Amino acid sequence: MRDDLDRPVACDITTLYGSDAIGRMLRHLDVPFVALNPGSSFRGLHDSLVNDLGNRDPQMLLCLHEEHAVAIAHGWAKVTGSPLAVVLHANVGLMHAAMALYNAWCDRVPMLVYGATGPVDADKRRPWIDWLHTSRDQAAIVRPYVKWDDQPASLAASLASMQRAATITKTAPKAPTYVCFDVSVQEQKIDDMPPLPDAAKHPVPQFPEVSEAEATRILAMLREADQPVFLMGRVSRDRADWDRRVALAEAFGARVVTDIKTAASFPTKHPLHAGAPSYFLCPEASKVMAEADLLVFFDWVDPAGTMKQAGVEPAASRVVNVTLEPLLQNGWSLDHQAQPQSDFSLLADPDSLIAALCGVAGIARQGKESLPTPAAAFDTSIHTGPITIDALADHLQARLVGREVTLMRLTLSWNGDKCDFRGPLDYLGYDGGAGIGSGPGMAVGSALALRGAGRLPVAVLGDGDFLMGATAIWTAVHHSIPMLIVVANNRSYFNDEVHQERVARMRGRPIENKHVGQTITGPDIDIAAMARAQGATAFGPVEGHAALDDALSQALDRVAAGDTVVVDVRIAQGYSAAMTEGMTQE
Repeated sequence: MRDDLDRPVACDITTLYGSDAIGRMLRHLDVPFVALNPGSSFRGLHDSLVNDLGNRDPQMLLCLHEEHAVAIAHGWAKVTGSPLAVVLHANVGLMHAAMALYNAWCDRVPMLVYGATGPVDADKRRPWIDWLHTSRDQAAIVRPYVKWDDQPASLAASLASMQRAATITKTAPKAPTYVCFDVSVQEQKIDDMPPLPDAAKHPVPQFPEVSEAEATRILAMLREADQPVFLMGRVSRDRADWDRRVALAEAFGARVVTDIKTAASFPTKHPLHAGAPSYFLCPEASKVMAEADLLVFFDWVDPAGTMKQAGVEPAASRVVNVTLEPLLQNGWSLDHQAQPQSDFSLLADPDSLIAALCGVAGIARQGKESLPTPAAAFDTSIHTGPITIDALADHLQARLVGREVTLMRLTLSWNGDKCDFRGPLDYLGYDGGAGIGSGPGMAVGSALALRGAGRLPVAVLGDGDFLMGATAIWTAVHHSIPMLIVVANNRSYFNDEVHQERVARMRGRPIENKHVGQTITGPDIDIAAMARAQGATAFGPVEGHAALDDALSQALDRVAAGDTVVVDVRIAQGYSAAMTEGMTQE
């Protein structure tokens, strides 16, 4: 951390305020970091974090935009499975953060989000500004995509709400919670530090263990099946859980389908893995599903839509759906997707079920799975002409051979055939809500969680995603978070060019116009200069294969030295056929 910049002047606390108790409650909840963009509505809490707690417990992460603060906490949760704290300024900060909160909701990650409003008592409001920043029901802005919210009116109620929010966000299925503090509660003097809720008396509720009868029922279906298929979705980052997934698939010869929207869940080069991970089903995965006589969905995102893509008739094969999703569905957001048909639906954590299946059946790993040896340094000299997304993948792979790497993010255009995931931290998945602009912030949060873990954090982002969230890079530099961001810069919102081409073909209109209102040129944006302006080490714009190899080699040396590094790579436009078809299918 940047101790030279962040160390506060020591002070002797003689008078206590409500915010001091709120700050100590944050420490009591064992929150290591709190991400924020400053705001007057929580000026009391900010003072307490700096002076009563010495700005060290929890550590403040200064962000240049509220959306980045939430995205950083999201990235942290994708690695650790545990929540960070975020503080958002009044209604305006919450509005800024709304898209990032929707991402976190859709991705089912825990997060402790705090806000502030008021003074709720109108007689105590300053003219103009306090009225603008006060809401009758502030959480209404985001209530459809947080798990629980509260706007307590006293200090005791605020502390109780913080404890409740912590318990709720950590309870599966996980999602952000939101607690809004009254300015007056923060700034009121208190005689003594109040007792804090006892965390030991507020444990995270545990779901009942999967019963032997339930495990036996599913095992019987597996034994009866000739062609079972597992679809591995949102599962844990735990290595023992990973090993049990592999063992279960090997025990029954089950083919395994994964996607690239969610984090690594099964070795992608394992003989049982069907096709390549992708945002939409690849042809081999579709074929394997269509021929299956048993489909088991392990908290898979959109089982019904996936069966539709594969042409599966639910009546033609047996279906088991293992998920906690029904507990988190509401009437506003349709992120729960279409309701799938199944022969047996089980409310259970998928890894808990797999552990129970392995236990009842006596299945254990017999050493590591037999996987092809990782490719040696790829001969990138075979690539000529403009840099394509596949060529970028090859160049990057060649530079990463022999390193423990976590791919924190990959672009929509990424070819799943280039993915060789061998462990649960090899890849962290997409953003949940399929918006744009979250990539830089989530990369910062994930890299923070990985700092000191001996892994190299790498994110490959599109130029549109980077440009919308670019100032999150400043937080990484300021707080000395090493990582590598490679920007696949095709100078276009190419995702929509694909859609415009599809519409033009359907309507018999010229596809040559698809770029209008899409291309980010005239002038080109100097992405490397934007990164350097925030203190990052940056290379580019990189054009040409030899230049790319050289830039990546230098970039990795700088990450090893502790730098935040951005490489701007000019690439040719293009998506894989499966991605193009999936995005534009009727």
